[in-house]
Amino acid sequence: MTVATVAGVHEFIESRWSPRGYDDTATISSSEITEILDAGRWAPTWGRIQPVRFIVGLRGDDTFARLTTVLTRGNAGWAPRSSALILVSTTNDPADAKAHTYGAVDLGLAVGQMLVQARALGLHGHPMAGFDAAAAVEAFGIPDDKRPLVLLAVGRLAEEASLPDDIRERDTRERTRLPLTEVAFAGRWGEPYPG
Repeated sequence: MTVATVAGVHEFIESRWSPRGYDDTATISSSEITEILDAGRWAPTWGRIQPVRFIVGLRGDDTFARLTTVLTRGNAGWAPRSSALILVSTTNDPADAKAHTYGAVDLGLAVGQMLVQARALGLHGHPMAGFDAAAAVEAFGIPDDKRPLVLLAVGRLAEEASLPDDIRERDTRERTRLPLTEVAFAGRWGEPYPG
């Protein structure tokens, strides 16, 4: 599924979306997961703090099974069909507002790069906030100085005809974004960037 973007936007960005209709028989190789993780590892990081950490589960292993137990109801219906689940964590230091904020920025950059790398491999990723972070902390012994923020599903798309109706309907909805004139400004807030 691609969308209309400004000319020159890379095809991996243009074709990136967050599907729910994964092929529950497809697997991901160790080298593919390693490339996706390495893309996240090499994301920009504030002050070189490198706070982002990953817990990786491949469908069929114990880590994947435990990650599925922390999904919220809405995501529990489709995410276990993915080939991999990656819990992404960052710093947890509310006393240091700058580190706390930029740790979250670093995590966002890492997830973004992971999504683009997944597309480069012919895969799709779906970042989720719909999981029980406290349960994840407990299940995986995540230390107090880390906070899980994103659970990333990665996999290959299933044939559309094989999907349940609700997932097929959601995955075929038109993808839209606000126009650049509403989100990019110059001079002052609300004045569209003239590019």
